[in-house]
Amino acid sequence: MIWLAAAAAWATDPIAAAAGIAVDGAGSDGALRTVVALTALALLPGLLLAMTPFVRFIVVFSLLRQALGLQQAPPNQVLVGLSLALTLLVMGPTVEEVRVGAIDPYMAGQIETTDAIERGLAPLRAHMARNVEREDLATAVRIARMARPENLDAVPTSVLTTAYALTELRAAFTLAVRVYLPFLVIDVVVSSILLGLGMMMLPPVVVSVPFKLMLFVLMDGWTLLVLGLAGGVR
Repeated sequence: MIWLAAAAAWATDPIAAAAGIAVDGAGSDGALRTVVALTALALLPGLLLAMTPFVRFIVVFSLLRQALGLQQAPPNQVLVGLSLALTLLVMGPTVEEVRVGAIDPYMAGQIETTDAIERGLAPLRAHMARNVEREDLATAVRIARMARPENLDAVPTSVLTTAYALTELRAAFTLAVRVYLPFLVIDVVVSSILLGLGMMMLPPVVVSVPFKLMLFVLMDGWTLLVLGLAGGVR
């Protein structure tokens, strides 16, 4: 019966079930809180990818590097670090709300594990609900094969997280296209000029990369890009 209950909880809401099945019915003593904290740390990378705009940031930065024609500059570690820093800045109010409403009371033994999970998920759900697109939410509902919910509060966390991830990918590729186009024009122009001059043995990338870097620096590309990315998160 325990396994059947766990399976039912997982089917209803996998995220809440993953964090709560093993601790339901147990006390909130220090040892249990430590185990839950370690489990939360293990799940943190997945939550970072699924419930924050980190995916949007890292995808756009990676495609920007390709658009500039650069292979390893900036390195992956720099792009990941910049994406993480931007994520923490944008998600600052939400993270603070989770800390004050769920983490601190739970570590102090004032609330039970299930209450801490519900309080911690509430700000994250509110953030995802503000940013999710209606089309992506409908797609996630169809994938889950569930009836159309009456409102966002009736949407399971797993479905809302899937829809939010799809929305972030959609936004990332939309921004990447806008970033790519100016540099693509430079590549086409340079290739046409080299072909017209009969310099077919000279790779166009050798000539176009300096022009693309100069354009990006003169237009203060990093500032414009970062402001555009952060401004797109509600």
